[in-house]
Amino acid sequence: MSDSLNNAIIAIDGGGTRCRVALDDGRLTRAIETGSANVSTDFDGAVAQMIEGMNLLARKVDLPVQALWSLPAFVGLAGVTGADMRARLCAALPFTAVRVEDDRPAALRGALGDRDGVVAHCGTGSFFAAQIRGVMRLAGGWGPVLGDRASAQWVGREALRATLDCVDDLQECTPLANRLLSEMGGSAGIVRFASRARPVDFGALAPLVTDYAGKGDALALGVMATGASEIAALIPQMGWVPGQAICLTGGIGPHFMQFLPAAMLADVAAPQGSPLDGALTLAREFAKEIAHERS
Repeated sequence: MSDSLNNAIIAIDGGGTRCRVALDDGRLTRAIETGSANVSTDFDGAVAQMIEGMNLLARKVDLPVQALWSLPAFVGLAGVTGADMRARLCAALPFTAVRVEDDRPAALRGALGDRDGVVAHCGTGSFFAAQIRGVMRLAGGWGPVLGDRASAQWVGREALRATLDCVDDLQECTPLANRLLSEMGGSAGIVRFASRARPVDFGALAPLVTDYAGKGDALALGVMATGASEIAALIPQMGWVPGQAICLTGGIGPHFMQFLPAAMLADVAAPQGSPLDGALTLAREFAKEIAHERS
């Protein structure tokens, strides 16, 4: 495989749940997966996950890791909030040539390919992105305190908030609320959990919410409908018009589909690829830019 490294590139896609590292030589893609890599919530931990990923990938392809660090690379990570963070990451990673962005461009490119449309990416965190007539527009991705509307952690947190409303008799208790109260030790237990929970901990509750929504639980349905209304309000603000693709991505994104307005449902389309696919495309474009500059 070492003979093919002249055409090879590295792509990294990292978020609040996992980090994927891939090597593509133009013929074959090899990838591995490690843990959470959000540089805003845990910079050192995210860097450690990427370095571990590169070491694991090197062993998988039976090459020295130094050979992989020398390849053109695109790194798309949750929590890259500006130029300072990009510079800090570039200094922390021993790539010879690297382009660092947040995780939104890779997710957008992977989902839409060359199509016009919008992406509502709802994983542990969330963001929105549009690609219309060659222009990319990005919104959200500001983290759990100031953003992440309709994300998995938002869904989990909203379910707990609504459960406390049930305790206060502000809404009727449902099977989901009773289960959360029972498993968490009542309202005091919910408050204790929330005081120390990380986004991924809140997000771990989201599958329970979607499961109960499928059973018709009113609390769960209310949380999901509220999340879908956030998506439906933001999509037109991103420039979307009927006839353009809408991709719902991330672990919980597709679960909002049934709650969207009927006028949008006809345009919901399956993503063409994953964020890692988008990162690989952007890495390849970056490698071509480098080659052009050197020629």
